[in-house]
Amino acid sequence: MLKKIYGKIDGYSTGMKELQSKLTAIPALGPENDGTGEKEKADFLEKWMAREIGFDSIDHYDAPDDRVPAGIRPNIVGMVKGASSDRKVWVMGHIDVVPPGDLEKWDTDPWEVVEKDGKLYGRGTEDNQHGIVTPLFALKAIKEAGAKLPYDVGVVFVSAEETGSEHGIGYLLKNSDLFGKDDYIIVPDAGVPEGDMIEVAEKSIYWLKVETTGKQCHASTPAAGVNAHFAGAHLITRLNALHELFPQVDKVFDPPISTFQATKKEANVPNINTIPGDDVFYLDMRILPGIDLARVDAEIRKICDGVEKEFSVKVTLSAAQKEEAAPATPADAPVVKALAAAIKDVYDIEAKPMGIGGGTVAAFFRRAGLPAVVWSKIEDTCHQPNEFTTIANMVGDTKVFANLFMQDK
Repeated sequence: MLKKIYGKIDGYSTGMKELQSKLTAIPALGPENDGTGEKEKADFLEKWMAREIGFDSIDHYDAPDDRVPAGIRPNIVGMVKGASSDRKVWVMGHIDVVPPGDLEKWDTDPWEVVEKDGKLYGRGTEDNQHGIVTPLFALKAIKEAGAKLPYDVGVVFVSAEETGSEHGIGYLLKNSDLFGKDDYIIVPDAGVPEGDMIEVAEKSIYWLKVETTGKQCHASTPAAGVNAHFAGAHLITRLNALHELFPQVDKVFDPPISTFQATKKEANVPNINTIPGDDVFYLDMRILPGIDLARVDAEIRKICDGVEKEFSVKVTLSAAQKEEAAPATPADAPVVKALAAAIKDVYDIEAKPMGIGGGTVAAFFRRAGLPAVVWSKIEDTCHQPNEFTTIANMVGDTKVFANLFMQDK
């Protein structure tokens, strides 16, 4: 039966391109990105789902939001019943996209799909319409092949993933009991071009704002002031000692260590001949699970106290973002094994469970005690100008989902 289903999928490339084109033509930007929300795109998608696949049920868990004209942020849940409801297989994608950015950097109109050399260019084609198209066409192929699903399969298409997920999966988890601990949950919202990474864990993400305060003065009389920039520069180099203070290694991750990197630097004084009395930089920290962020805070404070004493400045710390790592999905979880088997069957590669330094919405599931994984075979052009997905990857990933949906063990 799988061979018949794969044959159906091989004939879907035109249909996939058409769905991608329709979705891309409807910008779905959240209000934080000066958009009107996802309602129009969600309405189109729901009608397509009902017409092309015939779900047994399509339900809404829409989050109220008075910042958008519709007053809601749509979250759609479609279900196709299988022979058993003992376990469900879920695939979650997101409807919203990020803005195109500088249009001069695009070779094409970001809101119009352009096909070239097997690639579909357009904003959202990879992030995350690839993850919407593939499970839908997998279900379409299974139905058209006359196959019976062994277990229920659900698709979840949410809003607001690009802006924090408060009105998306965060809202859905608080206002539903859809998901069970034995369910398979796959989030096709990240991946690598080789397709051999099944993401099962994420590091804590901690962005720290560091403000150094001294005393402004004329640069020709430095003794009359306290150079906050000079002290801040010393502080940046001393914070590098955090790598030695937290040397833990976890080979599930790449890199397998915690990282502490000074990144953004705010402007201080506008002219060269003034010693700045204020200086601000940011520290991007990706910290391995199991390391207490309170311990990290304590060590950073010690380093800052040393700089304060030596340079007669004041150092103020505040979190721009602070997300404790969610519990990891076990590397030997049933969903990991099942997905790896499907990837092996389609792509003939050995996919391995790995951790990443970035954050995905899978963390919402994991914090709720639900073992979710993140996987797709993509070129990783998300958020870039000239974003694209490939037809080959869409066809291949559709087969992977079809294989996963049809597994009866």
